[in-house]
Amino acid sequence: MVTNRNIDTVIRTLKRLVRRWKEPVVGHYKQDPFATLISCLLSLRTKDETTRSASERLFRLARTPRTLLALPVRTIERAIYPVGFYRTKARTLHVVCRTLLERYGGLVPADLDELLTIKGVGRKTANLVITLAFRQDGICVDTHVHRISNRWGYVRTKTPEETEQALRQTLPRRHWQIYNDLLVTFGQNLCHPTSPWCSRCPLERACAKVGVRHSR
Repeated sequence: MVTNRNIDTVIRTLKRLVRRWKEPVVGHYKQDPFATLISCLLSLRTKDETTRSASERLFRLARTPRTLLALPVRTIERAIYPVGFYRTKARTLHVVCRTLLERYGGLVPADLDELLTIKGVGRKTANLVITLAFRQDGICVDTHVHRISNRWGYVRTKTPEETEQALRQTLPRRHWQIYNDLLVTFGQNLCHPTSPWCSRCPLERACAKVGVRHSR
């Protein structure tokens, strides 16, 4: 079981392990808060490679709130297809850009609570933006973070929202900014939702394997 007695060792192991794999697509844009925000919105319920291609196509057309808002919704739809819910996301991108222009002068706010006031921006997205783009402490919880944290036995929660709150109470703050990136990469490549590669995992002995029925 992963606990705070061994979490430092677990994090060090993950840092070494993930070097062999591609960085999650959202992390590719971490020097640009706006691109980070937009790519994260595109990534919701969408595979990483699909998000990568859609982000590249969209950013060839527009890289600022003003230029993106100037694009017709239909043009955005064509650029981001086939991300999940692409029609809804195209409309959401317009709303987000309009809000950034009207309330923040076209800049992405470097504050979690401010980001959460923007329609279409949820906790996962807001936390990812402040950790990646602004290097502030936050805990972004997606399906990988929720699943693996529970699989390890580090938390016992039923929803990503509960996992975020549990991690805020349990995870040492020095690991907050990197926790999502590490677990997403780990989850995409080794600790799969079904039939994880336990035989190849250097954390196998520390893992409680909660809910694991089949492994390789």
